[in-house]
Amino acid sequence: MFATRVSGLRVTLPLLASAVAALAGGAGRSNAVAVDNLQGAGSTLVAPLLSAWAGDYAARTGTTVTYGAFGSSYGIGAITQGTVDFGASDAPLSAYQLEGGGGLVQIPWALTATVLSYQVPGVTGGLRPTPETIAGIFLGTLQYWDDPSIATLNPRLHLAHDRIVPVYRSDGSGDTYAFTSYLAKTNAQWGKNIGAGTSVSFPTGQGAVGNGGVAAAIKGTPGAIGYVSLAYALGNHLPTTAIRNEAGRFATPGLRGIAAAAGTVTQVPAGNAISIVDPPASAPTAYPISTFTYVIVPTHSPNATLLRRFIFYGLTSGQAFGAKLGFAPIPRIVLIAAEKTLAQVK
Repeated sequence: MFATRVSGLRVTLPLLASAVAALAGGAGRSNAVAVDNLQGAGSTLVAPLLSAWAGDYAARTGTTVTYGAFGSSYGIGAITQGTVDFGASDAPLSAYQLEGGGGLVQIPWALTATVLSYQVPGVTGGLRPTPETIAGIFLGTLQYWDDPSIATLNPRLHLAHDRIVPVYRSDGSGDTYAFTSYLAKTNAQWGKNIGAGTSVSFPTGQGAVGNGGVAAAIKGTPGAIGYVSLAYALGNHLPTTAIRNEAGRFATPGLRGIAAAAGTVTQVPAGNAISIVDPPASAPTAYPISTFTYVIVPTHSPNATLLRRFIFYGLTSGQAFGAKLGFAPIPRIVLIAAEKTLAQVK
Protein backbone atom coordinates (compact mmCIF):
# COMPACT_ATOMS: atom_id res chain seq x y z
CA MET A 1 0.00 0.00 0.00
CA PHE A 2 0.95 3.61 -0.33
CA ALA A 3 -0.71 6.68 1.10
CA THR A 4 -0.93 10.39 0.54
CA ARG A 5 -2.39 13.21 2.62
CA VAL A 6 -4.93 15.46 0.97
CA SER A 7 -6.60 18.40 2.68
CA GLY A 8 -6.14 16.83 6.12
CA LEU A 9 -7.52 13.50 4.92
CA ARG A 10 -5.33 10.40 4.81
CA VAL A 11 -6.05 8.62 1.55
CA THR A 12 -4.91 4.99 1.49
CA LEU A 13 -4.69 3.62 -2.02
CA PRO A 14 -4.25 -0.20 -2.26
CA LEU A 15 -2.07 -1.47 -5.04
CA LEU A 16 -4.44 -3.44 -7.23
CA ALA A 17 -2.44 -6.62 -7.68
CA SER A 18 -5.10 -8.23 -9.84
CA ALA A 19 -5.13 -5.22 -12.17
CA VAL A 20 -1.36 -5.16 -12.47
CA ALA A 21 -1.27 -8.90 -13.18
CA ALA A 22 -4.01 -8.64 -15.77
CA LEU A 23 -2.31 -5.79 -17.59
CA ALA A 24 0.76 -8.02 -17.74
CA GLY A 25 -1.29 -10.79 -19.31
CA GLY A 26 -3.20 -12.33 -16.41
CA ALA A 27 -6.93 -12.88 -15.93
CA GLY A 28 -9.25 -9.90 -16.33
CA ARG A 29 -11.79 -8.45 -13.94
CA SER A 30 -14.46 -8.80 -16.64
CA ASN A 31 -14.66 -12.55 -15.87
CA ALA A 32 -15.28 -12.01 -12.17
CA VAL A 33 -18.38 -13.13 -10.31
CA ALA A 34 -20.52 -10.24 -9.08
CA VAL A 35 -19.77 -9.48 -5.42
CA ASP A 36 -20.43 -6.54 -3.09
CA ASN A 37 -17.21 -4.74 -3.88
CA LEU A 38 -16.02 -2.56 -6.73
CA GLN A 39 -12.49 -1.98 -7.97
CA GLY A 40 -11.42 1.13 -9.82
CA ALA A 41 -8.21 2.81 -10.95
CA GLY A 42 -7.01 5.97 -12.62
CA SER A 43 -7.05 9.70 -11.96
CA THR A 44 -5.15 11.03 -8.96
CA LEU A 45 -7.16 14.25 -9.24
CA VAL A 46 -10.41 12.58 -8.17
CA ALA A 47 -8.79 10.31 -5.54
CA PRO A 48 -9.48 12.58 -2.52
CA LEU A 49 -13.16 12.78 -3.42
CA LEU A 50 -13.39 9.05 -4.12
CA SER A 51 -11.87 8.33 -0.72
CA ALA A 52 -14.56 10.39 0.98
CA TRP A 53 -17.24 8.70 -1.12
CA ALA A 54 -15.94 5.21 -0.42
CA GLY A 55 -16.08 5.60 3.34
CA ASP A 56 -19.56 7.08 3.37
CA TYR A 57 -20.90 4.64 0.79
CA ALA A 58 -19.60 1.60 2.66
CA ALA A 59 -21.32 2.84 5.82
CA ARG A 60 -24.58 3.37 3.93
CA THR A 61 -24.66 0.21 1.82
CA GLY A 62 -21.98 -2.25 2.90
CA THR A 63 -20.42 -2.11 -0.58
CA THR A 64 -16.64 -1.69 -0.56
CA VAL A 65 -15.01 0.52 -3.20
CA THR A 66 -11.26 0.04 -3.69
CA TYR A 67 -9.39 2.54 -5.85
CA GLY A 68 -5.84 2.74 -7.16
CA ALA A 69 -4.78 6.30 -7.99
CA PHE A 70 -2.17 5.64 -10.67
CA GLY A 71 -3.05 8.37 -13.18
CA SER A 72 -5.66 8.80 -15.89
CA SER A 73 -3.71 6.89 -18.54
CA TYR A 74 -3.47 3.89 -16.23
CA GLY A 75 -7.20 4.04 -15.53
CA ILE A 76 -8.01 4.15 -19.24
CA GLY A 77 -5.78 1.14 -19.85
CA ALA A 78 -7.19 -0.83 -16.92
CA ILE A 79 -10.84 -0.39 -17.91
CA THR A 80 -10.04 -1.05 -21.57
CA GLN A 81 -8.35 -4.31 -20.55
CA GLY A 82 -11.28 -5.15 -18.28
CA THR A 83 -9.14 -5.54 -15.16
CA VAL A 84 -11.23 -3.19 -13.02
CA ASP A 85 -14.92 -2.38 -12.66
CA PHE A 86 -14.40 1.30 -13.46
CA GLY A 87 -11.69 3.60 -14.67
CA ALA A 88 -11.37 7.29 -13.85
CA SER A 89 -9.88 9.93 -16.11
CA ASP A 90 -9.82 13.70 -16.31
CA ALA A 91 -9.17 13.40 -20.04
CA PRO A 92 -12.25 12.32 -21.98
CA LEU A 93 -11.98 9.37 -24.35
CA SER A 94 -12.68 9.67 -28.05
CA ALA A 95 -15.51 7.71 -29.67
CA TYR A 96 -12.86 5.39 -31.14
CA GLN A 97 -11.41 4.67 -27.68
CA LEU A 98 -14.85 4.03 -26.20
CA GLU A 99 -15.72 1.56 -28.96
CA GLY A 100 -12.26 -0.05 -28.84
CA GLY A 101 -12.73 -0.82 -25.16
CA GLY A 102 -15.51 -3.27 -26.00
CA GLY A 103 -18.37 -0.88 -25.40
CA LEU A 104 -17.52 1.74 -22.80
CA VAL A 105 -19.27 4.93 -21.70
CA GLN A 106 -17.82 7.91 -19.85
CA ILE A 107 -19.80 9.84 -17.29
CA PRO A 108 -18.79 13.24 -15.90
CA TRP A 109 -19.14 12.82 -12.14
CA ALA A 110 -17.01 15.57 -10.59
CA LEU A 111 -15.91 19.12 -11.33
CA THR A 112 -12.76 20.89 -10.15
CA ALA A 113 -9.70 22.79 -11.38
CA THR A 114 -6.08 22.23 -12.30
CA VAL A 115 -4.10 24.98 -10.61
CA LEU A 116 -0.63 26.46 -10.71
CA SER A 117 1.16 26.20 -7.37
CA TYR A 118 4.60 27.55 -6.61
CA GLN A 119 7.42 28.07 -4.16
CA VAL A 120 9.00 31.41 -4.93
CA PRO A 121 11.46 32.69 -2.30
CA GLY A 122 9.99 35.68 -0.48
CA VAL A 123 6.52 35.25 -2.04
CA THR A 124 3.77 33.67 0.06
CA GLY A 125 0.88 34.40 -2.30
CA GLY A 126 -0.64 36.74 -4.82
CA LEU A 127 1.26 35.64 -7.94
CA ARG A 128 -0.65 36.49 -11.13
CA PRO A 129 0.38 35.11 -14.54
CA THR A 130 -1.18 35.50 -17.98
CA PRO A 131 -1.51 32.76 -20.62
CA GLU A 132 1.59 34.23 -22.30
CA THR A 133 3.77 34.09 -19.18
CA ILE A 134 2.59 30.56 -18.30
CA ALA A 135 3.50 29.36 -21.79
CA GLY A 136 6.85 31.17 -21.58
CA ILE A 137 7.68 29.48 -18.30
CA PHE A 138 6.89 25.98 -19.54
CA LEU A 139 8.49 26.60 -22.95
CA GLY A 140 11.64 27.73 -21.18
CA THR A 141 11.76 31.22 -22.69
CA LEU A 142 11.16 32.80 -19.26
CA GLN A 143 13.88 31.57 -16.92
CA TYR A 144 13.98 33.94 -13.94
CA TRP A 145 11.26 35.17 -11.63
CA ASP A 146 12.28 38.81 -11.98
CA ASP A 147 11.80 38.73 -15.76
CA PRO A 148 10.08 42.03 -16.71
CA SER A 149 7.11 40.24 -18.24
CA ILE A 150 6.39 38.63 -14.85
CA ALA A 151 7.44 41.54 -12.64
CA THR A 152 5.22 44.01 -14.52
CA LEU A 153 2.17 41.85 -13.77
CA ASN A 154 3.11 41.61 -10.10
CA PRO A 155 4.37 45.03 -8.97
CA ARG A 156 3.51 44.40 -5.32
CA LEU A 157 5.64 41.26 -5.08
CA HIS A 158 9.39 41.15 -4.47
CA LEU A 159 10.61 38.83 -7.21
CA ALA A 160 14.32 38.11 -6.90
CA HIS A 161 16.63 36.87 -9.66
CA ASP A 162 15.85 33.25 -8.86
CA ARG A 163 15.71 30.60 -11.57
CA ILE A 164 12.26 29.28 -12.46
CA VAL A 165 11.91 25.50 -12.13
CA PRO A 166 8.83 24.22 -14.00
CA VAL A 167 7.43 20.94 -12.62
CA TYR A 168 5.20 18.69 -14.72
CA ARG A 169 3.63 15.25 -14.56
CA SER A 170 5.89 12.50 -15.89
CA ASP A 171 3.06 9.93 -15.91
CA GLY A 172 -0.01 9.95 -18.14
CA SER A 173 -2.26 12.51 -16.49
CA GLY A 174 -5.64 14.16 -16.89
CA ASP A 175 -4.20 17.25 -15.21
CA THR A 176 -1.61 17.36 -17.98
CA TYR A 177 -4.46 17.06 -20.48
CA ALA A 178 -6.31 20.02 -18.93
CA PHE A 179 -3.17 22.13 -18.56
CA THR A 180 -1.82 21.49 -22.06
CA SER A 181 -5.28 21.88 -23.61
CA TYR A 182 -5.40 25.33 -22.04
CA LEU A 183 -1.93 26.23 -23.32
CA ALA A 184 -2.66 24.87 -26.80
CA LYS A 185 -5.81 26.99 -26.95
CA THR A 186 -4.24 30.20 -25.67
CA ASN A 187 -0.71 30.10 -27.11
CA ALA A 188 -0.02 29.53 -30.81
CA GLN A 189 3.56 28.35 -30.28
CA TRP A 190 2.49 25.78 -27.71
CA GLY A 191 -0.35 24.60 -29.90
CA LYS A 192 1.93 24.17 -32.91
CA ASN A 193 5.02 22.66 -31.28
CA ILE A 194 3.80 20.85 -28.16
CA GLY A 195 0.05 20.29 -28.40
CA ALA A 196 -2.30 18.77 -25.85
CA GLY A 197 -2.59 15.32 -24.31
CA THR A 198 -2.28 13.22 -21.18
CA SER A 199 1.45 13.04 -21.89
CA VAL A 200 3.50 15.56 -23.90
CA SER A 201 7.20 16.35 -24.31
CA PHE A 202 7.79 19.33 -22.05
CA PRO A 203 10.70 21.42 -23.33
CA THR A 204 12.07 22.19 -19.89
CA GLY A 205 11.66 21.47 -16.18
CA GLN A 206 11.49 18.35 -14.03
CA GLY A 207 8.88 15.61 -13.96
CA ALA A 208 7.15 13.95 -11.02
CA VAL A 209 4.66 11.11 -10.70
CA GLY A 210 1.09 11.85 -9.65
CA ASN A 211 -0.41 14.94 -8.10
CA GLY A 212 1.26 14.02 -4.84
CA GLY A 213 4.65 13.83 -6.52
CA VAL A 214 4.28 17.22 -8.18
CA ALA A 215 3.10 18.81 -4.93
CA ALA A 216 6.12 17.35 -3.09
CA ALA A 217 8.50 18.57 -5.81
CA ILE A 218 7.10 22.09 -5.59
CA LYS A 219 7.40 22.14 -1.79
CA GLY A 220 10.97 20.87 -1.95
CA THR A 221 12.31 23.04 -4.78
CA PRO A 222 12.94 26.79 -4.37
CA GLY A 223 11.77 28.61 -7.48
CA ALA A 224 9.42 25.83 -8.53
CA ILE A 225 6.05 26.21 -10.24
CA GLY A 226 3.87 23.30 -11.33
CA TYR A 227 0.31 22.21 -11.97
CA VAL A 228 -1.73 20.09 -9.56
CA SER A 229 -5.39 19.54 -8.91
CA LEU A 230 -6.94 21.95 -6.45
CA ALA A 231 -7.41 19.32 -3.74
CA TYR A 232 -3.65 18.68 -3.58
CA ALA A 233 -2.82 22.37 -3.44
CA LEU A 234 -5.23 22.72 -0.51
CA GLY A 235 -4.00 19.59 1.23
CA ASN A 236 -0.35 20.56 0.92
CA HIS A 237 -0.93 24.23 1.84
CA LEU A 238 0.51 25.43 -1.45
CA PRO A 239 -0.29 28.91 -2.78
CA THR A 240 -2.15 29.06 -6.08
CA THR A 241 -2.09 31.67 -8.79
CA ALA A 242 -4.92 33.73 -10.16
CA ILE A 243 -4.87 33.51 -13.97
CA ARG A 244 -6.05 36.16 -16.41
CA ASN A 245 -9.11 34.88 -18.24
CA GLU A 246 -10.73 35.86 -21.52
CA ALA A 247 -12.62 38.67 -19.78
CA GLY A 248 -9.28 40.19 -18.78
CA ARG A 249 -9.77 39.45 -15.09
CA PHE A 250 -7.43 37.52 -12.84
CA ALA A 251 -9.66 34.65 -11.71
CA THR A 252 -8.89 32.48 -8.71
CA PRO A 253 -9.51 28.71 -8.54
CA GLY A 254 -12.28 28.83 -5.97
CA LEU A 255 -15.62 27.07 -6.21
CA ARG A 256 -17.23 30.21 -7.65
CA GLY A 257 -14.71 30.43 -10.47
CA ILE A 258 -14.96 26.72 -11.26
CA ALA A 259 -18.76 26.84 -11.29
CA ALA A 260 -18.68 29.89 -13.56
CA ALA A 261 -16.53 28.02 -16.08
CA ALA A 262 -18.88 25.03 -16.00
CA GLY A 263 -21.83 27.37 -16.36
CA THR A 264 -20.74 28.12 -19.92
CA VAL A 265 -21.79 24.59 -20.97
CA THR A 266 -24.98 24.93 -22.99
CA GLN A 267 -24.92 21.54 -24.68
CA VAL A 268 -23.35 18.20 -23.77
CA PRO A 269 -21.86 16.26 -26.71
CA ALA A 270 -23.11 12.74 -27.38
CA GLY A 271 -20.00 11.13 -25.90
CA ASN A 272 -19.94 13.49 -22.88
CA ALA A 273 -16.48 14.90 -23.74
CA ILE A 274 -16.76 18.42 -22.28
CA SER A 275 -14.04 21.06 -22.42
CA ILE A 276 -14.31 24.14 -20.22
CA VAL A 277 -10.72 25.44 -20.42
CA ASP A 278 -10.35 29.06 -21.50
CA PRO A 279 -14.07 29.89 -21.21
CA PRO A 280 -15.44 32.91 -23.09
CA ALA A 281 -15.36 36.50 -21.88
CA SER A 282 -19.09 36.25 -21.18
CA ALA A 283 -18.09 34.44 -17.96
CA PRO A 284 -16.01 37.15 -16.24
CA THR A 285 -15.41 35.23 -13.00
CA ALA A 286 -14.58 31.89 -14.64
CA TYR A 287 -11.33 30.19 -13.69
CA PRO A 288 -9.69 29.24 -17.00
CA ILE A 289 -8.29 25.76 -16.21
CA SER A 290 -11.41 24.16 -14.79
CA THR A 291 -12.17 20.56 -15.70
CA PHE A 292 -14.69 17.77 -15.43
CA THR A 293 -13.45 14.33 -14.45
CA TYR A 294 -15.04 11.12 -15.68
CA VAL A 295 -15.85 7.60 -14.56
CA ILE A 296 -15.47 5.11 -17.41
CA VAL A 297 -17.49 1.90 -17.29
CA PRO A 298 -18.53 -0.93 -19.62
CA THR A 299 -22.11 -0.95 -20.83
CA HIS A 300 -22.26 -4.64 -19.83
CA SER A 301 -20.74 -5.70 -16.53
CA PRO A 302 -21.33 -8.52 -14.00
CA ASN A 303 -21.38 -5.75 -11.40
CA ALA A 304 -23.71 -3.43 -13.35
CA THR A 305 -26.19 -2.96 -10.51
CA LEU A 306 -23.46 -2.07 -8.02
CA LEU A 307 -21.84 0.27 -10.53
CA ARG A 308 -25.08 2.10 -11.27
CA ARG A 309 -25.86 2.54 -7.59
CA PHE A 310 -22.40 3.81 -6.69
CA ILE A 311 -22.12 6.21 -9.63
CA PHE A 312 -25.62 7.56 -8.97
CA TYR A 313 -24.58 8.11 -5.35
CA GLY A 314 -21.52 10.06 -6.55
CA LEU A 315 -23.64 12.20 -8.84
CA THR A 316 -26.15 13.01 -6.10
CA SER A 317 -25.45 12.55 -2.37
CA GLY A 318 -21.70 12.32 -2.92
CA GLN A 319 -21.51 15.86 -4.29
CA ALA A 320 -21.89 17.15 -0.73
CA PHE A 321 -18.32 16.04 0.04
CA GLY A 322 -16.84 18.13 -2.76
CA ALA A 323 -16.65 21.67 -1.41
CA LYS A 324 -13.99 21.14 1.25
CA LEU A 325 -11.85 19.25 -1.29
CA GLY A 326 -12.12 21.84 -4.05
CA PHE A 327 -14.88 20.23 -6.13
CA ALA A 328 -17.86 22.30 -7.29
CA PRO A 329 -21.34 20.82 -7.85
CA ILE A 330 -22.04 19.43 -11.31
CA PRO A 331 -24.40 21.76 -13.22
CA ARG A 332 -27.87 20.47 -14.01
CA ILE A 333 -27.36 20.16 -17.76
CA VAL A 334 -24.35 17.90 -17.21
CA LEU A 335 -26.08 15.93 -14.46
CA ILE A 336 -28.99 15.13 -16.78
CA ALA A 337 -26.59 13.87 -19.46
CA ALA A 338 -24.67 11.84 -16.87
CA GLU A 339 -27.78 10.11 -15.54
CA LYS A 340 -28.97 9.39 -19.07
CA THR A 341 -25.63 7.74 -19.89
CA LEU A 342 -25.65 5.79 -16.63
CA ALA A 343 -28.89 4.09 -17.73
CA GLN A 344 -26.89 2.39 -20.51
CA VAL A 345 -24.95 0.33 -17.97
CA LYS A 346 -26.67 -3.07 -17.74
